[in-house]
Amino acid sequence: MEHNTSPEIIYDKQGKPHEVVDFNNDYIGGKLGFWFFLFTELMLFGAMFLVFSFFFYRFPENFVEASSTLNIVLGGINTFILLISTYFMGMSLINVKNNEISKAKIKIYITIFLSIVFLVIKYFEWMAEIHHGIYPDSSVLNAKEHGEILFFGLYFTMTGLHGIHIIIGIALMSWVLFLINKKTIGSKNYLILENVALYWDLVHLVWVFLFPLFYIIGLGR
Repeated sequence: MEHNTSPEIIYDKQGKPHEVVDFNNDYIGGKLGFWFFLFTELMLFGAMFLVFSFFFYRFPENFVEASSTLNIVLGGINTFILLISTYFMGMSLINVKNNEISKAKIKIYITIFLSIVFLVIKYFEWMAEIHHGIYPDSSVLNAKEHGEILFFGLYFTMTGLHGIHIIIGIALMSWVLFLINKKTIGSKNYLILENVALYWDLVHLVWVFLFPLFYIIGLGR
């Protein structure tokens, strides 16, 4: 049985022909949908930033005291790692558009590696704090001032949620590599990679705000 492979044509009110585009190739729709998703992510983290600002206004001294106990060196290294990873992710998109597939894959692998390094550093940072008895609802933390309890509650919640987004990003980048190997993503069809690169921009942007809020305010102590 033969199938008709010719494109389906519809006509607008002016009588002009338009090819019916399958939703999988709908660049504008795919892009718009992903921007809506990013907007929900911004509302999620934006609400947390507002909560942080409200309690920082109420307990400034406690927040500064708690912040001074964090390891600003490790936080700074992680900030640098995410900034560099964003560069490689963006360059991979440019490489795909230029049909430099091998270069794009190498840059995505580098981004995944840097993401894992970020998580490892964060793990050791969290373990150091937990080793000192600083974790939600611990007896050591509950003995501190109310503002310090709120600070660390927000710290573990917001950095933990950010860490989950890092893990999701690693999964998405691995999926992108799979699609590149299948030639689903290429120089003519790169919407998925473009959206994943946008997602990674959001992940690094959120950390750019988290770092000064949690680490730098302690320098004023």
